Amino acid sequence: MIRDFIDERPQVSLFTRPRRFGKTLNMDMLRVFFERSEEDTSVYFRDKKIWECGKEYQEYQGKYPVIYVTFKDVKCEDWENAYDLIYKILRNEFERHSELLASDKISAYEKQYLTSMLSGEANENDVACAFLNLSRLLHIHYGVAPMIIIDEYDTPIQQGHVRGYYDKVIDFMRTLFSGGLKDNPHLSYGFLTGILRVAKESIFSGLNNIKVNSVLDNRYSEYFGFTSEEVKEMAEYYGAPEKYEELCEWYDGYRFGKTEIFNPWSVIGYFNNECIPRAFWQSTGSNDIIIEVLSNATIETYEKLESLMQGKSFVTHIDTGVIYPQLQNNPSSIYSFLLVTGYLKAVTNDQPFGGDYMCEVALPNKEISYVYSKEILSKFENMIPPAVATAIQEAIYTMDIPKLQNKLETFLLQTISFHDAANETFYHGLILGLLAMLDNQYHITSNREAGNGRFDIQMLPLNKKLPGILIELKAGKDCNEEQLDELAVTALKQINDRQYHVEMSAQGVKEILQYGIAFSGKSASVKAEVEKLNRNGGFSV
Repeated sequence: MIRDFIDERPQVSLFTRPRRFGKTLNMDMLRVFFERSEEDTSVYFRDKKIWECGKEYQEYQGKYPVIYVTFKDVKCEDWENAYDLIYKILRNEFERHSELLASDKISAYEKQYLTSMLSGEANENDVACAFLNLSRLLHIHYGVAPMIIIDEYDTPIQQGHVRGYYDKVIDFMRTLFSGGLKDNPHLSYGFLTGILRVAKESIFSGLNNIKVNSVLDNRYSEYFGFTSEEVKEMAEYYGAPEKYEELCEWYDGYRFGKTEIFNPWSVIGYFNNECIPRAFWQSTGSNDIIIEVLSNATIETYEKLESLMQGKSFVTHIDTGVIYPQLQNNPSSIYSFLLVTGYLKAVTNDQPFGGDYMCEVALPNKEISYVYSKEILSKFENMIPPAVATAIQEAIYTMDIPKLQNKLETFLLQTISFHDAANETFYHGLILGLLAMLDNQYHITSNREAGNGRFDIQMLPLNKKLPGILIELKAGKDCNEEQLDELAVTALKQINDRQYHVEMSAQGVKEILQYGIAFSGKSASVKAEVEKLNRNGGFSV
């Protein structure tokens, strides 16, 4: 990565990647490589590939003063607290360069500015000019223009959008970033990372010296996340080469440019969890924006998300410059946002119009499929009263068919319109939402292959003494009671005919509750049976 940058030397580089894909680690690597220091930091690179590139690359090591800040923790409820935290981050960086206070090359007037920044007494305008002023003073002191590295530049902007102070944070950041990166004669190079790109944020209006490296660009594509060769090497190192295929199923599937990438956070979590797969990435950040977008999503959007969970793909317009206000004003931007944030992968991409793309998109892997069932469909969970959800869960667990059917119909009557109850996709999401709170006892999966087909919902017990649960759903239009019962019987029969129990029985589950549930409008019919492991090792109803 260092070699490629030195060869290309763009004045300002932006790297956009999903969370937990190594952005901060890479920026810290660049800081340690390029920064002047009293310590001999070359020792960290002498056994690395950059040193093998030769003297012309080694000469860049330790050459520049560096301004380094990360905004990853600026997640505040209001602008006042966000501003205070941003000031504190900038003040800490001024403290890191306190050698400037003793410099005989810097005037007393400039030292007054440094003192006001360090004491916390600088006004907002002076704070907004922090990058410009600090870079100028470092240039004067060292005779070499510094590098500026800004990690997670867009975290305050995202929080501003969610919490209602978007315009204030944009105005401040525009001054802060433009001063440091736009036409700054005291800048050698700049690096930024974030999830979304900046081109349409109006933060850098007129900035024409920035090179954007998004998830669809080939430049630097292999340097964020793990490549397949690196994961194979890790599996060998941990004595688990036979686990490579499982790693692929769960954590592979991302495509940055033309490079196949594994989720690094989850791969590390897998090896640290005795090679037992889990959705490690799920709990690493907030999904407030996704929940906001989905709260206004159309039935068509949910049908497309459901098709993704069935392993399908579709072609859609992708704008890698999608910005937060677009998420409310343009529901179709959801796919662009899901792609750049790591919830989709680009199977193929074409760039027929300017900077935008037409991409075939799909889910990357099992982990993201699980995240979808837990988070992307959380709209349904949020609209279900906890008492109702608990009653329905109890009825499913105890196989109380009359109670289950009654509670489902009562809930449908009280909460949805006939427009909502349009198709099986809606009911599927509804049941997933109802079951979500059982996650501490069950691993819930949806639309996965098992036996001779794809089950709708499987609940694999984490404690094998509990029964497993399989649910097959059907939806009909204008069905009478008899037709609805027949549809529920058909759903139940499908579970047996296609042997959906195979995966659970292979994992040692000895009792499986099987449900066929049919819906039509606000009516429901439930049929159920129990399969138990018999003495011959097979299952009997």
